[in-house]
Amino acid sequence: MFDAVRNSKRIVQIFLALITIPFGLWGVESYIQNASRNNYVAKVGSSEIGLQEYQQALREEQDRLRQQMGAAFDPEMLQHAEYRDSVADGLVNQRLIQLQVGKDRLRVPPEAVRETIAAIPAFQENGKFSMSRYEQLIGMRGMTPALFESRLSGDLAQQQLVVGVARSVVVPDSVVDRWLTLQDEVRDVSVWQLPIDRFIPQVKLAEGAAQKTYDADKKRWEAPEQVRVEYLALSQQALADKIQIADDAARKQYDDHKERYAAPEERQARHILINAPKDDSADKRKAAKDRAEALLKEVRAKPERFVELAKANSQDSGSAPSGGDLGFFGRGAMVKPFEDAAFKLKPNEISGVVETEFGYHIIQLVAVKGGGSKPFDEVKPQIVQELKLAEASKRFAEQADTFSNLVYEQSDTFKPAAEKLGLTAQQSGWLGKGQALPAPFDNPKLGQAIFSSDAINKKSNSEAIDIGNGTLVSVRVTEHKPVAIRPFAEVRAQIEKELTAAEALKLATAEGERQLAALNKGETVAGATWSEPLKVSRGRGGLPPDLTKAVFRSSGDKLPTYAGAAVPGAGYALLKVSAVQKPALAKEDPRRVTLAQQYARVLGDEDLRAYVKALRERYPVKVNEAAVMAK
Repeated sequence: MFDAVRNSKRIVQIFLALITIPFGLWGVESYIQNASRNNYVAKVGSSEIGLQEYQQALREEQDRLRQQMGAAFDPEMLQHAEYRDSVADGLVNQRLIQLQVGKDRLRVPPEAVRETIAAIPAFQENGKFSMSRYEQLIGMRGMTPALFESRLSGDLAQQQLVVGVARSVVVPDSVVDRWLTLQDEVRDVSVWQLPIDRFIPQVKLAEGAAQKTYDADKKRWEAPEQVRVEYLALSQQALADKIQIADDAARKQYDDHKERYAAPEERQARHILINAPKDDSADKRKAAKDRAEALLKEVRAKPERFVELAKANSQDSGSAPSGGDLGFFGRGAMVKPFEDAAFKLKPNEISGVVETEFGYHIIQLVAVKGGGSKPFDEVKPQIVQELKLAEASKRFAEQADTFSNLVYEQSDTFKPAAEKLGLTAQQSGWLGKGQALPAPFDNPKLGQAIFSSDAINKKSNSEAIDIGNGTLVSVRVTEHKPVAIRPFAEVRAQIEKELTAAEALKLATAEGERQLAALNKGETVAGATWSEPLKVSRGRGGLPPDLTKAVFRSSGDKLPTYAGAAVPGAGYALLKVSAVQKPALAKEDPRRVTLAQQYARVLGDEDLRAYVKALRERYPVKVNEAAVMAK
């Protein structure tokens, strides 16, 4: 059993997902640690989950989310009921497993615990277990080896139980074959669309329908928290745009650095390759080199035959048909030994035998282009921009501290900073929390700053925030709108449009179902406009998912067969299946094993959830909701 635990990472992952809280070897504190009788988060059987354990789990969940989401992480997420409930629920499931392990008296042999510890990378140095590192790390956690090994033994025992439940699934071959056959089945499908636009003129909304819809779900029309801000930006690019570069400065830059403004040299070459990979034996490599040396003698004797000899002898399948021609290439395009040889040759000159990681080459240089300096007028715009950015970088570095200090010291206005640095404060439109924000507020740090409680309550300048690309921004909230329900007058048109579309869809569906019934009776339907047949399978075919499902819910035994489905926002689609191609499944189809494993994992997940549900009936669970939501 223990080998199954060690070797079945997927089963362990199921267990981790089930209990929600990260269940690693670190962070596993006292599992059965009861708090005072009135200071608990949940009671599971006769044991309690204390507030301290719950708060530790919340911190671990926060760390996990912060690592996963990065700058998008908002600590307020963990104040939502669904997050806190999921953490508490995970601890309950974890405790249920622990109680059942104790009842079943599951134990892990000491040697298995030692093997697990020795395999943990954190306890290794140079790939081997280090006792001193092990003792140091667990000591930092306030544990002795005996305590850590006891807790690890408990973890592994729980995983034994999980593996025993989740790996008991057996998937019959017949089920796998049936599934693969259905996946590969292809049907020829024609479509007849009944669009809602055709039915919209028939819709008459009842008096007050929009108001009734609005009143029934006002929360749907909730406008997010919004702010308007004033902001000041110090931008390196904006500084560069103001700088003027004299012609003589640009000319001097050109004259002093002509090599920077040269067209890169490119060379066209041919080669003959005799393959000799590095891992070939010495004898094989020698034979390849000898053959290359012999070809070199032929080529040098009659250079005009290079193309002919390359076609006949080169083992580079890509270039051999064209006589070994590699086209033009610059430095860095070829492996270094080849490049070094090619860039030393003169046109029509032939190299000696050149060794690379691919084998032995004979190279003939065909032509050279580039390499000369570009005219000043051609590169002048580039030089001017370079000089502007260089000067702007200096000015930005000089002004950044001044900008940061002034927006901080004069926190109720941008005027001093703007006047000192020649900047202009700007006003934003309304910005909604949680919505896509325009630049520069799409920067995560800036977006977070404008909705912070300090920014909203104090309405003072933020610190200078570096948003990248050589730009510092400070913002100050000037207006704030809390979360509010949008007035009915503002959303009435949208509600009426949605209600009209919904009623039109009902009419289209009723008409479509009437036509479908007639078609299934074998009647001829006037006005049917079927599309050209599409090849449709469960995995592909160009139909929306709902229509694909409808196609394969219909029987393919008697053709043609008909189906239909409503498509929200579009109308009703009638579907005609005119042909069915069932695949012949090969016995050695490699998908059999993969599919059986995937299906077993799905069923194992379900069995494990059902098992934990049964444990909840065996060990009564009582959750203290007030403690779960307490901050």
